[in-house]
Amino acid sequence: MISRRSFVGAVGGAAATSSLASEQPAGRRRRLAVVTTEWRERSHAWHMAERFLHGYPREGRWHRPAFDVVAAYVDQTPKNDLSRQRAKEFGFTIYRTIAEALRCGGKTLAVDAVLVIGEHGNYPINKLAQKEYPRYEFFRQVVDVFRKDGRTTPVFNDKHLSWRWEWAREMVDTARKMNFGFLAGSSLPVTWRMPAIDLPHGAETEEAMCVAIGRPDSYDFHALEVIQCMAERRRGGERGVVGVQALRGDAVWKAMQAGSWRAGGWNPELFQACLCRSQTLAQPATFSHRLPTAQQIRAWVADPIAYRFDYTDGLKATMLLMNGLVSDFTFAAKIKNQTEPLSTLFYLPPIPNVTYSAALMSKAEELFLTGRAPYPVERTLLTTGLVAAGMQSLAAGGKRLETPHLNVRYSVPRESTFWQT
Repeated sequence: MISRRSFVGAVGGAAATSSLASEQPAGRRRRLAVVTTEWRERSHAWHMAERFLHGYPREGRWHRPAFDVVAAYVDQTPKNDLSRQRAKEFGFTIYRTIAEALRCGGKTLAVDAVLVIGEHGNYPINKLAQKEYPRYEFFRQVVDVFRKDGRTTPVFNDKHLSWRWEWAREMVDTARKMNFGFLAGSSLPVTWRMPAIDLPHGAETEEAMCVAIGRPDSYDFHALEVIQCMAERRRGGERGVVGVQALRGDAVWKAMQAGSWRAGGWNPELFQACLCRSQTLAQPATFSHRLPTAQQIRAWVADPIAYRFDYTDGLKATMLLMNGLVSDFTFAAKIKNQTEPLSTLFYLPPIPNVTYSAALMSKAEELFLTGRAPYPVERTLLTTGLVAAGMQSLAAGGKRLETPHLNVRYSVPRESTFWQT
């Protein structure tokens, strides 16, 4: 297993220049290295890396990527490990280190793209209840090879960049300085939506919400990306977040009763719109798709969690984790001068096909082929910071945290990037 200590100072040395820009060879199959924490059934390597082994469905056809997995580094191998079996079946080699994998056992970089998956496995949990996945350490090992070998390739990083904000910021800055394509995030922003809508580009947006399933330091990231992939399209583009407050338990119920953001809660019309888009809304025995009462919601949701946060331009947003009430991800927003909320379901097809991971890998493949990210990595940088701030606020008993460091600014094109066909 990789030791964090061994990475201290690993990326020192002379400043990188654009001479290390990615080079994409033509006329042959591209070569992909997979760097992952573990590779077992239902792990993210199973979801994502295997799309490059046997392809995935897209627009009614079976798409086979122009990449061969030629090398892998697997940090942990539980009893149900699949990496050895997959290596034998598909003819790639598992190496002892990340550097060996990127060089395919040779002396120089020998792949055209790197897929980094730092999710699942046995890793430390810190005092803020964050699991210290080694995504940052993996990234630094990859970059160390780039620096030493004088060439780069595009890199995709699964989920948020790091459990630590400063490291996430460094990762994005390093990719920019070294001029290689860098993309990160989850499948939620790119999966199908029901209805298939986006926030109108340039819309004046007052308040937004996501109601979701899951636990903090994991599914909160997914829910925050749901909000962010919509919010970034608002008038003026993204300018960052100035403050975050996390609520848990009775504090959530108190906020829900408040009836408005100004009173310490959120817009109840947005909450209802999210519930009305859910396909998994909880019901009492023998009931079918009835709107739960506040009393029923409190009875079913044992550990409610909310993140309330303010954007620099005045937009307000709430993320709600409501296990026991829903098992999906829904979004709603109040747009200025519109009576009804805009709302949609971010659709996640079920196991075993989990086609939403194919949607995400289609974006990774686009990055690998072109060297350019199909949407800004700054989206994931900001949501990474929101997760970290939310966990800090939870650990501080719901204290609101000012977040001047989350002054992340970026803009997105008018065209949507989620799957629609």
